[in-house]
Amino acid sequence: MNFNEPLKLGFIGGATTSAVGYAHYVSSRMDGDWQLVCGCFSTDPEVNRDSAKKYAVQTERVYSDWRELLVNEKGRIDALVVLTPTPHHFEVVKACLDAQIPVICEKALTVDSRSAEELNRLCREKNGFLAVTYNYSGYPMIRELRQLIATGVLGKLCHFQLEMPQEGFLRTNQEGQLLAPQAWRLVDGALPTLYLDLGVHLHQLAAYLLSERPLQVVAQHGHYGKHEQVIDYVSCLAEYSGGLQGQFWFGKSALGHRNGLQLKIYGSKASVQWQQTNPEELVLSHAEGRREIVDRGQATMVAGQDCYTRFKAGHPAGFIEAFANLYVDIASCLREYQQKGSWQSNEIFSVELAHEGLQLLEAMVSSVKEKRWVSVEQSRCP
Repeated sequence: MNFNEPLKLGFIGGATTSAVGYAHYVSSRMDGDWQLVCGCFSTDPEVNRDSAKKYAVQTERVYSDWRELLVNEKGRIDALVVLTPTPHHFEVVKACLDAQIPVICEKALTVDSRSAEELNRLCREKNGFLAVTYNYSGYPMIRELRQLIATGVLGKLCHFQLEMPQEGFLRTNQEGQLLAPQAWRLVDGALPTLYLDLGVHLHQLAAYLLSERPLQVVAQHGHYGKHEQVIDYVSCLAEYSGGLQGQFWFGKSALGHRNGLQLKIYGSKASVQWQQTNPEELVLSHAEGRREIVDRGQATMVAGQDCYTRFKAGHPAGFIEAFANLYVDIASCLREYQQKGSWQSNEIFSVELAHEGLQLLEAMVSSVKEKRWVSVEQSRCP
């Protein structure tokens, strides 16, 4: 095994017509750690072929059935990336673990906490490798923010507001025609798709930054967009361990927000704000009234490290670079796993975090139905 060569990667899903396929392709290649060598990119034969050509995958390693890919590519690849619509994740990830092929799965891992528990049991039984991608914690200034919190710059954390408003379910084109989301995003299950699409990101960022666990929530949700069959608005109050309180707001019926991801965290010494539309800066407000802008170009604890500085300050790193940072970290985790049979990371997360997030979201939905505070299950995956 040559650890200087790129790791060999396969895609299940992720065609060039998908929401995130090309982002995964570009970001995985950015730092030379991965090479895409095979795939079953789409159930549409033409899209499958066109995607393989765009991704420079040899024709003989393009498959019309992902199960055939597992059989033929086992032992020839280092990992598979699951980029199918979320409702299909469980079946594909389970098959990868059964085949003992390391797997990287786009969020959300599954559609409910029960299936996440099953994947966790299987992963333990097989001693498998499973990583779930949450790209926003790949931003250098988010990693800088976590270090600021960990070193006590904010003091004791008091409360937080995490927001992810979008406008897609109300936006029209120039002719006034409604924009068409992917079909699977217009079908709600027991846990509405909006929760799986956006809510998982906010849970992961809270876990990543705050190092506390959700205890109970009270929530409301509704629909205000043009697709009345699905939930497109969620507002939630949450109590976390450590006496921390917070608010979550996410949805797709907020005109003016292309992707309004914003974090506000308040402590006893200072507060901090970060916006995805201005990813290179943190705004700190100190107790004595001083306001401070921290950017990647100044002396920083984390964000100025060479691994995050593909371009010098003034050339903003963005969404793709954040994904690329995750792929660098996943490559490091996978190489550790290949050498030792286990891996650890502060940046990459497996089933446990996904399971907790799904429990949190399920508690929100229960709160909406029961119109009361609902406890978040505290049991870890067995």
